[in-house]
Amino acid sequence: MLDIKITKTETPLEKPEKGAALGFGKIFTDHMFIMEYNRTEGWHDARIVPFGRLSMHPAATVFHYGSEIFEGLKAYRRPDGGVQMFRPLENIRRMNNSAERIRLPQIDEDLGLKILETFVKVEEDWVPSEPGTSLYLRPFLFGNDESLGVHSINNAMFVLIASPVGSYYAEGINPVKIMIEADDVRAVRGGTGYAKCGGNYAASNRAGENAEKLGFSQVLWLDGVERKYIEEVGAMNVMFRFGDEIATPMLTGSILPGITRKSCIELLRSEGWTVNERLISIDELEEALKNGTLTEAWGCGTAAVVSPIGQLFYKGEGFTVGNGGIGEVTQKLYDTLTSIQWGKAEDPFGWTYKI
Repeated sequence: MLDIKITKTETPLEKPEKGAALGFGKIFTDHMFIMEYNRTEGWHDARIVPFGRLSMHPAATVFHYGSEIFEGLKAYRRPDGGVQMFRPLENIRRMNNSAERIRLPQIDEDLGLKILETFVKVEEDWVPSEPGTSLYLRPFLFGNDESLGVHSINNAMFVLIASPVGSYYAEGINPVKIMIEADDVRAVRGGTGYAKCGGNYAASNRAGENAEKLGFSQVLWLDGVERKYIEEVGAMNVMFRFGDEIATPMLTGSILPGITRKSCIELLRSEGWTVNERLISIDELEEALKNGTLTEAWGCGTAAVVSPIGQLFYKGEGFTVGNGGIGEVTQKLYDTLTSIQWGKAEDPFGWTYKI
């Protein structure tokens, strides 16, 4: 197991005042973690240093060929003043899965947990305590060979930064308006859709910007092959309530295996709900919107936790989901998950990791 060298900053930043609007990813903590890799030594030189800019060679692989992956998880302040993370091992495993797809070096699970725990301990004072706030952790890994040739990665860097955050959406938990995207696609089977890599998000920018100009919060993606099956909503997984069934798109290889998605499925099933991971066509969704059998829809992801969908627009026609408000299942999911994450309720699943 690698030792982690810690060099504390001599000029700590002033932390946000209580009640300040944190936003999402706009404020950064005092330190960052860095670790480097080469094929000869493996991972080495693990260190926590003052937050600052990275010095990169202009020919670094990541700039030219997109050899980059990342994760997102949070540390939460419990009512007793302690700090905990939510399912961090799942993030490490997903990052390794992404690394395998992009052909970047993987990180031992025990080392990954040690890095996260050590870093959060160093930055523990940055974990906010106000309702709805948390410390967002952003690990990322990229190739940095100093050569323009297209080849396997020989050198890489792993970095971890953190940001105290509030709500991801300005609307908070309020229902959002979503446009079903009929032109652009996010990913295709056999591609990198299941990996958490930057290219997937860059590919979504055009549709997202177009939707925003029209007054929508995000887009609902269709599959890239038949252009008829629902995949994700914005940068989140999506779930629907059809009567007594909860349905979510099955993981076909073009959908990110979300950790919040997984938690929602496990939580709902523990409460007796029928949850099916299956293909959901746009035709089925449109029909359910018209006849009222679709009573709830929501996105789920680390950043927003749960985001209710109040309206869906498709080919110029608008549909209200349920009564347009927050559905009972959506609200229950949000309340239960956040209560577990912030240590306000019992964790019967063993999801939390105390620092």
